[in-house]
Amino acid sequence: MNVPRHWRAERTRYGLVGETCRVCGQAIFPPRDVCPHCAEGGQDVHPFRGKGRVYSFSTVYDAPAGYADYQPYTVALIKLDEGPLVAAQLADVDNADIHIGMSVEMVTRKLKEEGENGMIVYGYKFRPILQEIVH
Repeated sequence: MNVPRHWRAERTRYGLVGETCRVCGQAIFPPRDVCPHCAEGGQDVHPFRGKGRVYSFSTVYDAPAGYADYQPYTVALIKLDEGPLVAAQLADVDNADIHIGMSVEMVTRKLKEEGENGMIVYGYKFRPILQEIVH
């Protein structure tokens, strides 16, 4: 990814920003020119809270180019509380503890390094929701 493209995608990648359709009201992620629910144009920016549940998951043992240093890793479909499904890597969890329905939250983490200068690419991943300390 080149540097200008990286900065253009920053808001979506770091903040989990999607859209809400002005016509049907459905939440959309990632942002699109046309609503996938009603095929109408015109969406409003919608920052998602970044909480949801594991809908499905798979562990990658033979990673694609650029990700071999991170294997094995688990990728999941996350059903956000606001509706959309988001594909993301799971972090801060042992593979044996991952299960469908597990509550997760979005975190910003290193995805990979790329290019000759080793530009670090950050993005969203999901981790299990940490239990709140009750006093």
